[in-house]
Amino acid sequence: MSLETVEDLGPEQRDASSSAIERIVTPKPHDLGGFSVRRALPCGQRRTVGPWIFFDHMGPANFPPGKGIDVRPHPHINLATVTYLFKGEMLHRDSLGNELAIRPGDVNLMIAGSGIVHSERQRDQIKASGNRLEGLQLWLALPEADEEMAPEFHHYDAVSIPTADVGGVSVQILIGEAYGMRSPVKTLAETLYVEARLPPAQSVRLPESVEERAVYVVSGRLEAEESVIDAGTMAVVRAVGGVVVKAVADTHFVVIGGERLSRRHIWWNFVSSRKARIEQAKQDWRSGAFPKVPHDEDEFIPLPED
Repeated sequence: MSLETVEDLGPEQRDASSSAIERIVTPKPHDLGGFSVRRALPCGQRRTVGPWIFFDHMGPANFPPGKGIDVRPHPHINLATVTYLFKGEMLHRDSLGNELAIRPGDVNLMIAGSGIVHSERQRDQIKASGNRLEGLQLWLALPEADEEMAPEFHHYDAVSIPTADVGGVSVQILIGEAYGMRSPVKTLAETLYVEARLPPAQSVRLPESVEERAVYVVSGRLEAEESVIDAGTMAVVRAVGGVVVKAVADTHFVVIGGERLSRRHIWWNFVSSRKARIEQAKQDWRSGAFPKVPHDEDEFIPLPED
């Protein structure tokens, strides 16, 4: 998803009194015309969690017949995008020539590296009868040594994503290693991304193997010691040992985290450790130096005004 599609959402933040939770971030929903987005990262006092620098909750959106997602081609540099859907379908096209549908449970990883262009739309067959869409789109900052790597695209079907049984709780290991299982999804830095669903009163211990962690509640409500984590809210977990969360209701949540990287600059769809690299990317997009997306060459998102 292009940053151009969402203005500054100004997430509300507050310190948490719990010894387990450092900060609560409550993104404000932004209506894009039948399509709601909540952006938890970056925010004022917490720009990253591990290598994760961008966190969008897309939807849930109910599109009438003939309507749907149509994000025109736009560029990225020095980052990787991770798209994961709960409901619906999106059509990915990129300047490497990849074209495929992303469906619930699939993990879609696009490593921009030195530069890539992609579009995010929906097939006419999907839009014809109306559809429902919900999911998460996240960005990873790349280690400095990998920022200018050649762009890559990786798609992992839902059946390839491992599931761990943690005290009777089914946990999907989307990226990284947790609960004795490792995801096949490629990583360039230590990265964690897991998904779980808890019935009321059920508890689960969060993974402890990474430097930084945060919990985002997609739906329902969690308790972590004295803190309550409501739906649509992200809680940054303190760097302590075992933290247990308990569901107050049927709850769907994800945990992200990993190793802390050096400071990154972010502007529009560009992320880099170097401001000069972002300025170069601006000029390259203005001048048409980025590659085109096959079968989607006619449209593009213009560079925003500074």
